[in-house]
Amino acid sequence: MIATQSKTANGILLPLRKRRQTGRSIFAACCFLRIALVLLMVLSICLSNAPAVKGQTAREPRVPNIFDAQRAVQQYVDSGRYDRDLAKVAAAARRWLDKRVKTASKPAIVVDIDETALSNLPELRTNGFAYIKNGPCDLQKGPCGRRAWQAMAQAKAIPPTLALVKHARKFGVAVFFISGRPSWLREATERNLREQGYEWTAVILEPNDTTYPSAADFKTPERRKIIEAGYSIILNLGDQESDLTGGYAERTFKLPNPIYFAK
Repeated sequence: MIATQSKTANGILLPLRKRRQTGRSIFAACCFLRIALVLLMVLSICLSNAPAVKGQTAREPRVPNIFDAQRAVQQYVDSGRYDRDLAKVAAAARRWLDKRVKTASKPAIVVDIDETALSNLPELRTNGFAYIKNGPCDLQKGPCGRRAWQAMAQAKAIPPTLALVKHARKFGVAVFFISGRPSWLREATERNLREQGYEWTAVILEPNDTTYPSAADFKTPERRKIIEAGYSIILNLGDQESDLTGGYAERTFKLPNPIYFAK
């Protein structure tokens, strides 16, 4: 025989239908509580992402103002911090050279030219620290195209780099300049380097009318050729990551460049 009644906690008998209705009510209440807890969690997440102060808007990525960027670069250069940072890197490179040159077989160093061996600050200041590759160069009124400026052969040596190269030459270290400048600028480039006091084993420039995905695609194979010629490249000095990546150098040293980035 199937029971049709049961006792409650206080001993009162309930019909089976009543008992089923009570169970359903409890189940519904539990579901409601779970839904309420989920909603509270979602609300708490939303509130945590909302502004803490009434009227405050959420922060958005700040788009740099070109005037502020130009002023920051000018202050960094004019304050002397740029020169100090250049000197720090060159000093570290010199310490490594002094240590390694004693045991290296046929030692060599690789040096970039623009913003490493030679400074293009007059051209860059004329352009408001913008990079303009082509066109004539008017240093008084602007603009000044990079290629026209390079052809003028008026760039000044970066002193810490010049000192490092001269120091290396005293030890008989081979010096290879590898630059993304086109070969038609060879005469002006070598004249500029020579007038600024540099001596070298070779100046390696990009072939005319040739483009590469990045500077590394040109410079890495050229360093490999130096290694294959029997040299030990004990250090590689440049102002761009693309001057240094790709291997074929024991140590790399990156000079600061606050003005432009080259692939």
